[in-house]
Amino acid sequence: MFRPLFLAGALLLSPALLAENLPRYISDDIYIYLHNGPGNEFRILGSINAGTQVSFTGKTSGDFSEIVDHRGREGWVRTDALSSGKSLKQKLEEAEKALEDNRAELAAVREEFKDADGTIRGLREQLAKADELVRTAVADKDNAVTAREQAESEMQSLKNNERFRLWQEGGLIAALGILVGVILVYLPRPQRRRSGRWMN
Repeated sequence: MFRPLFLAGALLLSPALLAENLPRYISDDIYIYLHNGPGNEFRILGSINAGTQVSFTGKTSGDFSEIVDHRGREGWVRTDALSSGKSLKQKLEEAEKALEDNRAELAAVREEFKDADGTIRGLREQLAKADELVRTAVADKDNAVTAREQAESEMQSLKNNERFRLWQEGGLIAALGILVGVILVYLPRPQRRRSGRWMN
């Protein structure tokens, strides 16, 4: 007979035991009074600002619940002033902190992007200089090839002119030789003087 009563009592007490020391938050409406007992007729121990985190002991009586506030004071507040979710104040603080963290991350990313952008700009400048050097080298090579071809052409022309001059000189010498030979053929031969002529 005691066993069913024991089980029923355990089931009734278990939610209170499970709820003990669970975090609760004071509603955002206003600040509330912390009473010495479960009712407005009990002495006021102090006030708790809206949005403050408190610990719920699991005890309730009528419209009041027992809590331990952030200063360690144990007392009773109206149950409808407690909320299991975070208060708007805490949510706002967390959102502001998250926003600050995001801003810091964004600033870091921007700084990294600026550094990367500077590196890319530097690489582009180096690439442009390299392209200019390549263009200059190609132009110098083309100029060198053109100069070499021009020099070869002039050398060939000089060789041809030298050959022509040698042929001219050779032809002139041959012509002079023939002319001298013809003249020598037709020149009168000197007569030999007789040795007796001197004696006369």
